[in-house]
Amino acid sequence: MRWLPAFLSASLFAAGSFAARKSSEERFAEFHAKQTSHAPIKLKDSSFKSLTAPPRDYSVAVVLTALDPRYGCQLCREFQPEWELLSKSWVKGDKSGESRVIFGSLDFSEGRETFMGFGLQTAPVLFFFPPTIGPHAAASPEPIRYDFTNGPVPAEVVHSWLVRHLDGRPHPPVKRPVDYLKWAVSFTMITGSLTGVYVAWPYVVPVIQNRNVWAAFTLIAILLFTSGHMYNQIRKVPYVANNPRGGVSYFAAGFQNQYGLETQILAALYGILSFAVISLAVKVPRIADPKSQTIAVWAWSGVLLVVYSFLLSIFRLKNAGYPFYLPPFM
Repeated sequence: MRWLPAFLSASLFAAGSFAARKSSEERFAEFHAKQTSHAPIKLKDSSFKSLTAPPRDYSVAVVLTALDPRYGCQLCREFQPEWELLSKSWVKGDKSGESRVIFGSLDFSEGRETFMGFGLQTAPVLFFFPPTIGPHAAASPEPIRYDFTNGPVPAEVVHSWLVRHLDGRPHPPVKRPVDYLKWAVSFTMITGSLTGVYVAWPYVVPVIQNRNVWAAFTLIAILLFTSGHMYNQIRKVPYVANNPRGGVSYFAAGFQNQYGLETQILAALYGILSFAVISLAVKVPRIADPKSQTIAVWAWSGVLLVVYSFLLSIFRLKNAGYPFYLPPFM
């Protein structure tokens, strides 16, 4: 059986010689027929060499990828559907092969020799092999590489990249299939929303037209914005900060600085003061019982005094030189 290795070697050499004798036109016709039925063509080391071997009067776009889960190439799995979409769209739009482009995919499990030959350490990598002969022959036979430095890209981006290297030839567009599930979900959501609005409208209209609701929203907005909410959004201030003692600071030093929580505290204090003044001016005079009215006056006046005293103490905390204060917060 010593003659068996020699016989196999001779057979492989003969097969390789036969493949090498195939003309560029014959190879293009062979691979174009394959991609017409299944694009992109799944390649191996041998078919990759045959496809890209010079001389060739056609172009080749090949993705070297690693789809097996054991390689952990998430980018490969994310880009593969886009590559298949681009290949199928191009081949479907150019069934006669007028653009003379062959699309292929070479997985690492089937093309270790090719990966090693290019010295690749990462995947996926897209190679474009321009023609070496014919009217569109490139000045250099070296492949042009597209690197996925910014992560996965849509088929349209790769299509634009290919078009730049295929001047003067047809460029079939990318045609994405209709996502019927997305349309069905969108239609269901819109229909459900309209139905919900129709059913709830009689109950929502009174709330929308209620002057007290609009007054509450308006007052809250006024209190927030007068307390510095817009300043916080523009300056992107922190919500709170750490103090030198390891605790939490709720108020920033100086009148030119503030924290997010500080704005909310001041808005709440302004709201309480406003409500106290409105109660003293509007609600208390309507109390019929003199004794209850007196109690309400003293109660709301006490709230006004305590809250305003606390507000002034915050001003003094922010700036020790602030001259005004009221008891009980001295």
